[in-house]
Order: sequence, then structure tokens, then C-alpha cells
Amino acid sequence: MKNLLISAALSVVLAAPAFAAEVDTIAILTPEQGSDFGWNQQGVDAAKAAGEATGVEVIVAEGLGYGDVRAPMRELVADGADLLIAHASGYNTAGPEIAEETGVAVAIVDSPDALVAGKVADYTLSGHEGAYLAGRLAAKMTSTGAVGIVVSGEPPSWNSQSAGFAEGVKAENPDVKILYSVIGPAAYSDAAGGNRVTTSVIAAGADIIFGQGNGSSFGMIQAVESNKATDGSDVLFIDVIGDKSSIDKGHLLTSVLWDMTPVYTAMIEDLKADKFGTHGYSIGLADDSVKLIKTTQVDEKAWEEVMALREQIISGDIKVEPKFQAEDVRALVTVAE
Repeated sequence: MKNLLISAALSVVLAAPAFAAEVDTIAILTPEQGSDFGWNQQGVDAAKAAGEATGVEVIVAEGLGYGDVRAPMRELVADGADLLIAHASGYNTAGPEIAEETGVAVAIVDSPDALVAGKVADYTLSGHEGAYLAGRLAAKMTSTGAVGIVVSGEPPSWNSQSAGFAEGVKAENPDVKILYSVIGPAAYSDAAGGNRVTTSVIAAGADIIFGQGNGSSFGMIQAVESNKATDGSDVLFIDVIGDKSSIDKGHLLTSVLWDMTPVYTAMIEDLKADKFGTHGYSIGLADDSVKLIKTTQVDEKAWEEVMALREQIISGDIKVEPKFQAEDVRALVTVAE
């Protein structure tokens, strides 16, 4: 009888789920200030929202630059962070090293093959579905017959949106020329470069600019505001990730808006459930974690048509596959030198 009781108790223990990990505090590290209406701000805001949703404290370490962040990562671990969100592709080497060194989980971007169960997760996100819709909208509204893509580098997330935008333009009107220009290999905060390159793309004929740039996007906007299109019309700007409509001077057409709250919330829940580092994360149109914003510059008929296309993507009638490689982008565009 005693042996039977021991056996039954053992069966209960073996069948019971593993205890969830305690997650009290998370930290997000950003290269620029979390007030840029873009990548950094959306990351910080999403981390705070995810923390509130899951009941964990959030530490914000912002303006860390694009260099070595091992020291601040170690400090955040010492401060009690159970998860470090390394919110820059430049942190994807230091992140896994710190995870291995300290045992604290780290989330990185642009390294989908770097997963380590319990330690390293990747969130290489792609707004390609929203970018495709932005491309359809741009092709409907261009008056010069040319649009531009200006990027501050060619990381996977930028590439997938550039390709999605180009495919949207071509699907709407294959006769529209797509001019593509890169400010530099990692010119994310180069506002002067953004202004210079965008000005040259406008001079080459583009009257709508799809800009991806973090801090450099403010230089792109300056160029859009300061230059007329070759046909004398106003130039319009399509932004990504954040919402700059509150500072718009009449040139913002739309933005491919990202909401990373579901991603960070899922990371926290995965860490608690011992699933962290076993898969990547995504955003998309279906749950509004990717969507276009509507400004007063948008033609109403064009907007209605684009929203109908959105439903076709969600239903699967239109398929937009992400393309993360720069050569895939360049095959779809005219590279502006």
C-alpha cells in the first residue's frame, strides 16, 4: 500500500506543469531617445504598455548610441532586470554574449537564427503588408509617375518594407518608376544625409517619398517640405513605425505604423512559461499591429480602395511575402546614385 501511495504521488509530480519563471522587471535599451516618433519611441511605449499588461516593472535605458552596450546591459542585470530588450540591430552581438554571461534573457533584432532556448529570442519584425498598401496608395496618388524609397541602411526589417512597397507600386501601376537610395550602411541618425539624399531623389522625379530612417527621417521630411516635385506639385512623405502627424506641416501622406506591444507581451509570457527563445515574433495587419494612418493629404477614393485591399491581404486573397535581403529590393527598383 505504501509503495502504491508513493507511486501515485510521483505520478502527480511528474504530470504537473513546470513552475513558471518569475518576471518582475524588464528593461528596454534604445540607441536614440524614446521621443523620435519612430523606432525608439514605439519600442519604449510598447515596453511600457506590455509591462502594464503583465504587471511587471519597466526600466528604460535610452540614447545609448549604436556602439558597445555591454556595460549598460550588465548594469541593468544588476538592477534586477529579468529580460533585456536590445532594441537595435547593432546590439545583436552583445546581447547573446550578455545572456550567456549573466543567464538573463535577452531579446534582439535582425538575427532570426540566433535563438537560444531560455536565453535569446529574436524579433525581426516586418511591416511588409502595410508597406505594400502604402505602395498601392503612392502609385494611385503620384502625379509625376515616379516615387522614391530612401533608407538609412539595409537591415532586414527595412528591406522587407522596401520590397513590399515596391511590389505594391508595381501591382497598382507597373509604369510608375521607383527610385531607391541608401543614405549609408548604418546612417540611422544622419538627418543631414537624409535631407541630401531625399533632395536628390526628388530632383530625379519622385513626388512621394517612402522613408525609413529613425533620426535621419527628420532630414527626409525637411527635404520634402523644402522642395517641389519636378511638375511643381507638393512632395508627400510616407513614414514608418511611428506617427508624426502631430508635427506634420502638410506633407505627411501616411505611415506604416507598428505596435510592438503584442510582441513584448508575448515575450514576457513566454519567459514565464519557459518558452522564451524557442520562436520568433511577428506583426501584421490582422491584429492591427501593422496599419496605415490616414491624414488629410490622402485622397478619399484611393483610401477606400486601399482599405479594401487590406481585407484581401487578411483573407489571403492577396499574398505579400517578406523579402529580407537587399538584393531582392534592388531587383524591384531603380537605384538612384
